[in-house]
Amino acid sequence: MAPKFRDVDQTTPLLMDCNNNNGRCGNDIRRIGNGTIVQITGDHERNAKPSPLDAHYGTTLVDPVDSRTLEHPTTNLDTLMHMLNGNLGTGILAMPDAFKNAGLYVGFFGTLAMGVICTHCMHLLVRCSHDLCRRYGRPSLSYAEVGYYALDSGPTWAQPLATSFRRLINTFLIVMQLGLCCVYYLFVAVNLRELLVYLGVHVPVLTVLGYLLIPLTLMNMVRSLKLLTPTSLTASVLAIAGLAIAFLFLLQDLPHSTSVRPVSSWSTLPLYFGTVMYAFEGIGVVLPLENNMANPRDFIAWNGVLNTGMTIVVCLYSAVGFYGYLKYGEQAQGSVTLNLPNDNLLAQIVRLLMAVAVLASYALQFYVPMTILAPAVTKHFRHRHCAEYGLRLVTVLLTFVLAAIIPNLGTFISLVGAVSTSTLALVFPPLIDLLTLWPHSDRRGRHWIVLKDALIIAFGACGFFFGTAKSLATIFGSSEVDPSGIH
Repeated sequence: MAPKFRDVDQTTPLLMDCNNNNGRCGNDIRRIGNGTIVQITGDHERNAKPSPLDAHYGTTLVDPVDSRTLEHPTTNLDTLMHMLNGNLGTGILAMPDAFKNAGLYVGFFGTLAMGVICTHCMHLLVRCSHDLCRRYGRPSLSYAEVGYYALDSGPTWAQPLATSFRRLINTFLIVMQLGLCCVYYLFVAVNLRELLVYLGVHVPVLTVLGYLLIPLTLMNMVRSLKLLTPTSLTASVLAIAGLAIAFLFLLQDLPHSTSVRPVSSWSTLPLYFGTVMYAFEGIGVVLPLENNMANPRDFIAWNGVLNTGMTIVVCLYSAVGFYGYLKYGEQAQGSVTLNLPNDNLLAQIVRLLMAVAVLASYALQFYVPMTILAPAVTKHFRHRHCAEYGLRLVTVLLTFVLAAIIPNLGTFISLVGAVSTSTLALVFPPLIDLLTLWPHSDRRGRHWIVLKDALIIAFGACGFFFGTAKSLATIFGSSEVDPSGIH
């Protein structure tokens, strides 16, 4: 029996306007009985090569992804820089602290496995976005819109939940990205404070946070992702340079592997999960990056931007966590830069490089919640551009307040990862894949796909509940774990 489709939300156009369809109006586009949009190709395109996306799903749906009209499209290199910038933040520096909560070998192999799973989920999200774009005639979709249309075309009983699911995804995205911004803000302030102490200037972290308001506010007035490419390039170069110098400390006088625990306590594994999931923080920027590409198909190719970027990221995460924990053992702090010697000039250079890199990365993480909040807020104002700039200023001030009251860097990183990142990176993508698969009941290997997605959802849900509970218990002082503070 064919799946039932309810009428599509009429506020969203099913098909692109002919003026923006790059001369494809000669094609006859129709919707057949089950609500699926199909394209009857014109004579001038009958011999065109079929889309690889069509081959993936075995359909003849219209593919409007090629018809995107972008004011400032990004190149593959731009997108790779943004991809690295979106992942090489404070999370990688917290990996030794994550390994402390898991043990040396559990942490190493667990990080590799979770990296593969997260990368796979990113692929699921982008492929579902492409399939739903063709199904609804949209050139691109945000994360929340992908969730909405997946339910809208899914089982009949789930279709009324589409709007609520879109709001839920947007809520998690805002919480995650603003949480990342708060941690970035605090990380920069703490490391700059350490640098100032080395120079003989003793100031509290709160004062440094206040001084950082000006550059952060100016940086976050930039509204175009293309215009943020120089900051992403700068951040990526500085982050790699800082990590390279940090390895000079991590690889010196390494103790034997027997000096640290190969497997840690079960009670601290949820903290490890939360920190690693926080480190894989790029899920929120995956679709914005892909939606702004001049050649979107290059994003998910086997040797494309996503696989290339995530391979680099996972290797760096594993190396920093492994050698950082082996070097500092149970003394590993919420950021490996805080373990470096305070009286060493090279260590201070590392702190400066990483602080500037994270400061430059703040704008990219800030971009995602603004794409959600700005349209919802500015529609109530007459001067929308002024309203958006005001919203950006208020949001930066909010991250300042939250960063000022965060009690502990390492534990807050774990909490953000367990609450938001695990849900957005591990639970929602396979769930959306199952819903997108629903109309394709005859798809080859469907039962194995359902089993695989269900296992990933169960894994992410367990991490969410246990990681959140453990992080909250640690923050409120009811845990035996005593992670180092930053104030």
